[in-house]
Amino acid sequence: MELKNVIIAHKAGDPLSRSWAEKCARQLEKRNCHVLMGPSGAKDNPYPVFLASAMHRIDLALVLGGDGTALAAVRHLSPERIPILAVNVGGHLGFLTQPFEEFQDTEKVWDRLEEDRYAIERRMMLQAALFEGDRTNMEPVSDRFLALNEMCIKPASADRMITSILEMEIDGEVVDQYQGDGLIVATPTGSTCYTISANGPIVHSGMEAITVTPICPLSLSSRPIVIPSGSVVSVWPLADYELNTKLWMDGVMATAIWPGQRVDIRMANCLAKFIILRENYSYYQTLREKLQWAGARIRYSNNHRN
Repeated sequence: MELKNVIIAHKAGDPLSRSWAEKCARQLEKRNCHVLMGPSGAKDNPYPVFLASAMHRIDLALVLGGDGTALAAVRHLSPERIPILAVNVGGHLGFLTQPFEEFQDTEKVWDRLEEDRYAIERRMMLQAALFEGDRTNMEPVSDRFLALNEMCIKPASADRMITSILEMEIDGEVVDQYQGDGLIVATPTGSTCYTISANGPIVHSGMEAITVTPICPLSLSSRPIVIPSGSVVSVWPLADYELNTKLWMDGVMATAIWPGQRVDIRMANCLAKFIILRENYSYYQTLREKLQWAGARIRYSNNHRN
C-alpha cells in the first residue's frame, strides 16, 4: 500500500483520540504523506469535505474512536472503495475496531502497511431508498442510504412511546404484518448489534445474508428470519396517523416515511473494507471477548482435545 494521501478521523470531543490523530498526522507527513484530519461525531461530519478536497486517490482512512466512529466512516467511504483502519481509541465495545494494543507502535504500523503485511476483511452492506405508490413505481423519491449494521424502521416521538404497524414484503410477496416497536433489517455484521438485543440470530460476518427481526412484536408468532442476500425487503407503514415512522441507518435517522411510501432494502453494491492488523484474528475470538461468553458456571476439562 502506498501512503501518499491519508484521511484521519478522530472521535469528536475525545482528547485521547485527537492526540493520537495529531501524532499519526505528524509521523505520516514526515513520510511525505498528505494528511486530511478532522473530528467525526453526531454533529461533525468531515467526510464530504475530505472527499471534495482530495486532489488524488485516497489510499487509507485511519479512524480513531469506537464503533460509532467506524460506522460513520464506512457509510461515507465504502462507495469510494477506501480501505479503513479503525482503531479503538476512546471507544467502548470496539466490535468493528482493531485493539489499541495492536496500534501503539504506530511507526511499525506504517511500515506494515507499506510492506503489505496486513489483511483486508470485506463485509456486505445494505442500501435503502423510498418509493411512492405500488411496486410498478421504481423511481426512488429519496437519496440512497447506506448501513453496515442495520436499517431500522420504527417511530420517533418526543411525546410518547408509539406502536408501529408495518407490512413486510420479500421480493414482492407479503410475508407478515408486524405490530410492535419496529423492524430491524440487518447484515451479518449487524447481527451482533441492535439485532442481538432484539433476540435476533448471530450470523457470521463472512456470510452474505439478510436478517429481519421484529422489535418487541405484540404477536408471539412474529419471529426473526434469515433470507438470501439477493432478496429485496420492502416495508410499508400502516395506520401511521401521526406521521412518526422513520428510517434509521446504523442508529442515525435517515428520513421520515410518509403514508403510501415504502422502503426497499437490499444488499448494497459496495463493500466495507476493514484493515486487519491482528495476526491471530478470529471472529469467534471476537465473540468470546466482546460478548464475554463463559459457558457453564462449572468449568470442565476436555482431556480429548490433545
